Amino acid sequence: MKRIYAIEAWCIDCKRCEVACKTFHSRSRDTVKAFTVEYPQPQNRVRVEGTRQLSVAVNCRHCAQPKCVEGCISGAMTKNPRTGVVTSDPRKCVGCRTCVSLCPFGAVRIEDVAEKGIAYKCDLCGEVPGEAGEPSCVAACPNRALIYVESEGC
Repeated sequence: MKRIYAIEAWCIDCKRCEVACKTFHSRSRDTVKAFTVEYPQPQNRVRVEGTRQLSVAVNCRHCAQPKCVEGCISGAMTKNPRTGVVTSDPRKCVGCRTCVSLCPFGAVRIEDVAEKGIAYKCDLCGEVPGEAGEPSCVAACPNRALIYVESEGC
């Protein structure tokens, strides 16, 4: 299965991956509308952490045996048996945060949507790759600090 990996030395903390992800997951798929008028705000599933000297995009590795799926009490976290993509269904999430504590990569985050903590994580752009055949965050990275490659994973 293909996975996204970060090359920390090449990340310049521009956050274009975050913008591309949020835009992709917006209703309008328009950057300006996604950041200004859409409510609730679309959630980006990748985030850049660190400083200008050392930063890295944090994203899901779509593990072979995902701890987040094993620990999910509501069935919101699932792994597609055909593609291997791990997703979170916000309609089923009860905000217990078990997935957050179990993820070894810190890739699951909780966002307050309608006053209910909902788990969000990378979904590889809903298995609908962009024009280059890669997720939006990878396509948007100006330094190619994010790569989308075939891997056995975690």
